[in-house]
Amino acid sequence: MMLRHVAVAFVTLIIAGSVTTGEEPKGSPAGRLAHMVALPDDLKWGNAPPALPPGAKVAVLAGDPTKEGPFTIRLMAPDGYMVPAHWHPTDENVTVISGSFGIGLGDKFDKDKVRYLPPGSYVRLTKEERHFAVMKGDTVVQVHGTGPFALNYVNSADDPRTKDR
Repeated sequence: MMLRHVAVAFVTLIIAGSVTTGEEPKGSPAGRLAHMVALPDDLKWGNAPPALPPGAKVAVLAGDPTKEGPFTIRLMAPDGYMVPAHWHPTDENVTVISGSFGIGLGDKFDKDKVRYLPPGSYVRLTKEERHFAVMKGDTVVQVHGTGPFALNYVNSADDPRTKDR
């Protein structure tokens, strides 16, 4: 019992010492602990990259999805917007902000396999998992993961980069 009290006192001193020094934890780059706030009206929306069908908008919140490292983006798409069957070389994490995000698994679009997710829903797709998406109503989703993030279509004829935009 005495040993437990000594251990608790020791841990308390270590924590208190690290809090009162005002120093950043070792190994933390300067500014790494700074926070960032993204209000909806402050987001800078631009056309989605050519890998996505035309009609969607994208806002980058953090990082760069084309480079190594973590990233967070938002995708805004109109009612009926579809992304044909595709896969990514890294995991994809999607949180539904508004609208209804329809997700289905497989090598081709199949409306009977679509599961519509309401706002607040989350889905994680593992790397190389074949899937497709469709929006019901104007929809905003947040996507985060580790880059470089790429989109590879199962059927190359579905790739908008091969068509006139």
